[in-house]
Amino acid sequence: MGAALTGTNSTLFGSKEHTSVSRGVAEFLSRRPVLITAPNERLLVLPVEGLDSRRLTEFMALCAPSVPHLVITSRRAHALGIDAKSPMDMCLSADDTADSILASVTDATSNRTRKATPAGHAAAAAIQLVKLSQGLPAVLAADLGQNVFISEPEIITVEANAVGRFSDDAAQSLGGTEVAIIVGKPDFTKAIPVRLHSACLTADVFGSRRCDCGDQLRLAVARLDDLGGGVVLYLAQEGRGLGLANKMRTYRLQEDGLDTVDANTTLGFDDDERNYRVAARMLKMLKCTRVILLTNNPAKLDRLSKAGIEIVNRMPIEAPINADNRRYMTAKATRAGHRLDQLVAHLADPS
Repeated sequence: MGAALTGTNSTLFGSKEHTSVSRGVAEFLSRRPVLITAPNERLLVLPVEGLDSRRLTEFMALCAPSVPHLVITSRRAHALGIDAKSPMDMCLSADDTADSILASVTDATSNRTRKATPAGHAAAAAIQLVKLSQGLPAVLAADLGQNVFISEPEIITVEANAVGRFSDDAAQSLGGTEVAIIVGKPDFTKAIPVRLHSACLTADVFGSRRCDCGDQLRLAVARLDDLGGGVVLYLAQEGRGLGLANKMRTYRLQEDGLDTVDANTTLGFDDDERNYRVAARMLKMLKCTRVILLTNNPAKLDRLSKAGIEIVNRMPIEAPINADNRRYMTAKATRAGHRLDQLVAHLADPS
């Protein structure tokens, strides 16, 4: 075998900490535990996503004599009536089951009262890691201390500080499934019309009418064609960054009466979890740093500008309102600040 690679960075593997986080994400996707370390902390962490009675029993045994706690986001804590500014650590009771733990994470309300305290740095990193895997934003975590060792050599170790740096590193490497689509023949010496479009399987592919995503994509491509050319960045940010499975969970909450904003935060997410650093990196690679952005969302203008892209102008792209998407669109306009002038005018004067 050839000589061993040395140093903290490698062309083949990248930095050690970036590799450990990407492997940690893969372990969470496979619903396996990860060891997360921070000064004076060693947490064995299991995602709540996919939890069942057998997995819970095996994890409890693996952690022994330590006892796992449930870690949730501050958003989820608020949904449960807990005043929180950071992720919270919640005690489990002897009669807790996989179903009761999942209910504490996904149901709109919960009848259980749990003792809650602010989570430590390693637990907060675990929440960041599970969000990167697009799973439910909650984990079971057991503090192993400095003198307890586990006998499973396959468990990946991730440094807590590395998780926070991972998104920036990933943006530079473009390690996802984002696509840049060049429409027509845009003149890159001028400001380029650009649409940042977050993937929406339900609307883009299956034509769902409960959101305006599919209509916006088709309108954007037609608009770019009329303008002589432009760029569509198709970004892997399903459900405003929640992922497909969690988006479907928010649909269930919406059917129970919550709007799209409250459904996201009740599940433990921010209203919008999207990251536009990858989009900015793609535009810079295309030498497209002055843009006319096709959007109704002021937050896109702000975040893309902060990422180093000059926004020359904004073009609205209002899709038709129908009976299925009206409540969703109203929440976007009145609660998320989207510039939907026609809808706002109608709400002000229904006649």
